[in-house]
Amino acid sequence: MVKLNLNTADRQSSNLTDDFLVVENLTKIYKMGNGSESVILNGLNLTLGADEFVAVIGHSGCGKSTLLKIVAGLEKASSGSVRLQGKEIRQPGAERMMVFQNYSLLPWLTVRDNVRLAVDEVLGNLSVADKKQLVNEHLAMVNLTAAANKYPDELSGGMKQRVGIARALAIRPTLLLMDEPFGALDALTRGKLQRQVLDIWESHRQSVMMVTHDVDEALYMADRIVLMTNGPAAQIGEILNVPFAHPRNIQALRELPEYYELRNHALNFLDRHFSQDD
Repeated sequence: MVKLNLNTADRQSSNLTDDFLVVENLTKIYKMGNGSESVILNGLNLTLGADEFVAVIGHSGCGKSTLLKIVAGLEKASSGSVRLQGKEIRQPGAERMMVFQNYSLLPWLTVRDNVRLAVDEVLGNLSVADKKQLVNEHLAMVNLTAAANKYPDELSGGMKQRVGIARALAIRPTLLLMDEPFGALDALTRGKLQRQVLDIWESHRQSVMMVTHDVDEALYMADRIVLMTNGPAAQIGEILNVPFAHPRNIQALRELPEYYELRNHALNFLDRHFSQDD
């Protein structure tokens, strides 16, 4: 049976203080040019464990990416708080790394140097030899050793995204943030990269928050799925527990009736809220 986690109202009354990442009563309001205000996120409450993989799903305009940027410290909340290990997030930090959909690589640097730049910036206390080893380890982790001296314009989309993932992981963040990291890839490349990211996460557990539009992707990768209501003034509508143990096999999952029960529940939620669009 589908096991729903706490809804927004239940979360507001929960004790949130012991969790790794705590989003509490988070509201984001944008000032419009005509002096009016647009409420993007309205009173969000969410927690993540130290080695938990959480996916956030909702229709375009519901503030998923805005939430991710606030957790990353790239945007500020209008009210409420976001705390990582008890410390308020007010600006970007090396303990939080973000993987974007558009790769964000420097085109004049090789694959190796794109990763090395992040290591130099964050882990400047390491020796030259240790930095080299760290970069090489993470390039190998995403199967890019043979492409280490290539430039971004010589890479496929999937390879570019793997560089971004290696760069993010190389500085050893405690929280990995991913904004639709597979959204621009073809179906075959997407599946391979999903498996690769899961392999890395399953062997090097850390906290992950991933924004996606893909229910199947969320069911395959995440421990919990956060379902957002429509914007403006979006809220957390439901949180689904995904009961499948790691490591996961997508073919085996698709044989389980629980998989389709969860999938249909999530899709029905999204359909209901899509029908409420203006």
